Amino acid sequence: MPELPEVETVVRDLRSCLSQRQLTRVRQTSKHSLRTRWRPVWGGAITGKRIESVTRRGKWILVTLENEAILVIHLGMTGQLTVVSAAAPLADHTHLVFDLDNGEQQLRFRDIRRFGSVAFFTTQHALEDFFASSCLGPEPFDVPARYWHDCLQSSKRCLKAVLLDQSVVAGVGNIYADESLFEARLHPARLACDLNDAEIDRLRRAVAKVLHRAIEKRGSSIRNYVDGSGVQGGYQNEFRVYGRTGAPCPRCSAAIECRRLAGRSSHYCPICQITTTTNHTNNTNIDKKKNRKRR
Repeated sequence: MPELPEVETVVRDLRSCLSQRQLTRVRQTSKHSLRTRWRPVWGGAITGKRIESVTRRGKWILVTLENEAILVIHLGMTGQLTVVSAAAPLADHTHLVFDLDNGEQQLRFRDIRRFGSVAFFTTQHALEDFFASSCLGPEPFDVPARYWHDCLQSSKRCLKAVLLDQSVVAGVGNIYADESLFEARLHPARLACDLNDAEIDRLRRAVAKVLHRAIEKRGSSIRNYVDGSGVQGGYQNEFRVYGRTGAPCPRCSAAIECRRLAGRSSHYCPICQITTTTNHTNNTNIDKKKNRKRR
């Protein structure tokens, strides 16, 4: 699933080519519905409106139109939002096509697995109510230290689960949770409430550092992700633990391990990220014994 760096990259690409452009027509080009069903009345409401800005909130893309109207787009697991030539062949699984004012380009939304969505909000207030009802947490680059400390100290969940919780911090997903925990030298199975103040702050800074680096590399392309121009990202070439089960740790050369936490595969170094609590150490040792038996 595209996470914050991928969404931010798409937003930056689209911002330069959509700002002040006018939407002249909207077409639904697939009989299949997305996670949020596109309503034909929305097409009429946005036709003729000028695009004022393209921004991001968490993993959501916000295309603000004149008179406060807003298109809210989520890429889901396989969504692609690109500006292409109007003459380009329509790719399979393209669901929506937005014609732009020069008649030569189109904004297209493609989604193979259809977990993505494109919705329309009439006002900024309606959008804020939507995010409030979703309990969307703060952006990871400006998380208040006290808020972060309180969230972790009050949670008995493992760190992997906390980082995936969009109500705690918006935009972090499976890839960058694993990479951030490696950066912070913290085991993903460790309980958040067990961390001391220094570890809590180290994790907060690690999340921001990893996300900034991923944005510099224009996101991670593992399966379907492409940027706003249809080009793949490059951060997948710098993964230190994610998807590297059995490969050597870049710090200590120990084999990267993988276990399921919070319903997701979690990758970590058993040496660099070894947990300091008895229960978690025992769990890690059990995992090692199981792995030796498998061999």
